Amino acid sequence: MPTRTVAQQREERKTAYNAFIAACPTNKLLDTLSDKWTGLLLASLSDGPRRYGEIAAIVAGISNKMLTQTLRTLERDGLLNRQVTPQVPVRVDYSLTPLGVSLLPILAMLKEWAEANMDEVFAARASFDTVN
Repeated sequence: MPTRTVAQQREERKTAYNAFIAACPTNKLLDTLSDKWTGLLLASLSDGPRRYGEIAAIVAGISNKMLTQTLRTLERDGLLNRQVTPQVPVRVDYSLTPLGVSLLPILAMLKEWAEANMDEVFAARASFDTVN
C-alpha cells in the first residue's frame, strides 16, 4: 500500500462522506430517507411501537412487499427496532430507535413546509403546464 502525504490523507477525509458522490454511503442513505414510504413509516411510529398490520392500516396505499422491504431497510440502517415476542401467533412490534427519533423533527419541518406551500406549488404547476 503506497504511503500518502498528510495533505492527501486530509483530502481523503474531506471527501470520505460526500453525498454528491454516487458511491458514497451518505448518497445511499439519502436515497433511503427520501423514499416515498420512509417518512410515512417513521411518522407512523412516532407515537410508539406498532405491529405490522397497524402500520399497514396507517400508511394507505403501501403494498405488503414495499412495507416489508422498507421496514427491513430502516431496521438495517438502525432507525427502527423489530421486537419479536414468542407467542401463538408470533407478535412482532416495530419501534423507533433513538436515531430514528432524531429524524422526527426534520420530517415534521418538511411536512409543515409542504402544507404551508402547497398552494404556491399548485400555482407554479399550473403556470408551467400552460406554457408547456
